[in-house]
Amino acid sequence: MYTININPAPVCTIINYLKGGKVRWRIAMVGKPKLNFAAEAAKLYLKRLRRWTSIEIISTRPGRPETESKELARLTEGWYRILLDEKGQQVTSLKFSQMLQNWEVYGLDKISLLIGGADGHTDELYKKADWVWSLSKLTIQHELAFIVVLEQVYRAYTIMRETPYHRE
Repeated sequence: MYTININPAPVCTIINYLKGGKVRWRIAMVGKPKLNFAAEAAKLYLKRLRRWTSIEIISTRPGRPETESKELARLTEGWYRILLDEKGQQVTSLKFSQMLQNWEVYGLDKISLLIGGADGHTDELYKKADWVWSLSKLTIQHELAFIVVLEQVYRAYTIMRETPYHRE
């Protein structure tokens, strides 16, 4: 007699595989990382994430908030938009992993993360967002937010795949 242990992560992976793909990510941000440690950390997490997903990083030039927000909206048209802002909803890493798992199960295959510039996002971009996510009540410099987001996406996948990275 064979016992099949079916937990949510493999089922989610199988469903996503059967529908012909996996979640693709697009991080649209204002400005490019200039801090050396941020660029190195980005390389590390992007390399680690390759086994589970693809992530495209697109940066736009800093400018007026209206111009920045319009460009971020243009770059993420047709994608599920997650706007990063300190006034958004805070979730634990475990909850974010569960949300990602649900998105995969329901066939969401294009998710974008929008990181604004120094002056934040416009009201128009807030209205176009599918979810507003707060990494912290603190205001976080965009390069640091970029690294935290990459790490949290990586952590979410490790939780879903039950790899020994996340600890409770």
